[in-house]
Amino acid sequence: MPRRTPVREAHNGARIMAGMHALLSAFAPIWILTAIGYAVGRSGLLGAQAEAVLGRFVFHVAMPAALFTMVSGARLDTFANSSMVAFAAGTALVCGLGFLAAGRLFGRGTADRAIGSMTSGYVNSANLGIPVAVQVLGDASFVAQIILFQVLLVSPVILALLDSGTGAGAGTKPGSGKAAVFRRMLTMPVRNPIIMASLLGVAVSALGLRLPHALAHSCDLLGAAAVPTALITLGLSLNARPAAPGSAQLAQNTARPVRTARAEVVVAVALKTLVQPLTALAVGGPLLHLPEHQLLAVVLCSALPTAQNAFIYAQQYGLDTRLARNAVVASTVVSMGTLSLATWALGTTGS
Repeated sequence: MPRRTPVREAHNGARIMAGMHALLSAFAPIWILTAIGYAVGRSGLLGAQAEAVLGRFVFHVAMPAALFTMVSGARLDTFANSSMVAFAAGTALVCGLGFLAAGRLFGRGTADRAIGSMTSGYVNSANLGIPVAVQVLGDASFVAQIILFQVLLVSPVILALLDSGTGAGAGTKPGSGKAAVFRRMLTMPVRNPIIMASLLGVAVSALGLRLPHALAHSCDLLGAAAVPTALITLGLSLNARPAAPGSAQLAQNTARPVRTARAEVVVAVALKTLVQPLTALAVGGPLLHLPEHQLLAVVLCSALPTAQNAFIYAQQYGLDTRLARNAVVASTVVSMGTLSLATWALGTTGS
């Protein structure tokens, strides 16, 4: 173990401070755009349907463009490694616990359990993970692997549960029979723009195709609107108002006691910001013996807050959005502490 000297200690301190500054810089756009959305909603500038319209734009247009651009330009063999095993272990555990907690503790149905699972384990890898990784780790290569993992493996499972729980787009009721469920599962890639865009991106990447510049640039421009519009939509949703009319299940969910709703958020945020990074640390450290820099990358990325995708998915499937909305906001606040702690605790071990 290298002997600590004043010069080494000063170097470590400067590096940690730079990491903290990077965290604040990465979080700032999230708070600013969410605040703008809240202010716009309070003013009524965009009208009563702004949240619904912008949410549909993100889900059906901008997010698919962003995912297609990212997946089509990625190497699909890059996320099969020990670091991803540690990250995936934490994700699988907390998503499973979130799903169980939503059902056993809070009496949620299948679709709402899927949102509970997503809020517990789906990290904000794109607009927050990339700037944090670049500043703290020096590069964002591992974050790119996480984005692929979430888009190609986690999202389809979540969307399948949402589709099964709501019968979206099939004209059938949830639980209407095995044949109907099987039919929905087969047609879901065609009906769901997120999965369709991801599959098209996989095909382009696997075939080694190059898109024409005009098409690629158009997708880039359209995809760039996904994150800021999602954050504006999230800010719009923070304006307290009666829930839009919906199903009986939605009415029942929105009528939940405040204490129950808060407890649900606390459980999701605890799983996301504490259990997930600690699980990744336990698997990546004692079990897989990852090198220190890789271990820091795994834990840091596992400690990222809930992605705003959870809110968009809940909104577009006609579910109660309060859990997703509040979990995104609360986990983003809490993760400032957990990310700082991870940077301080693991960022000096190899120095």
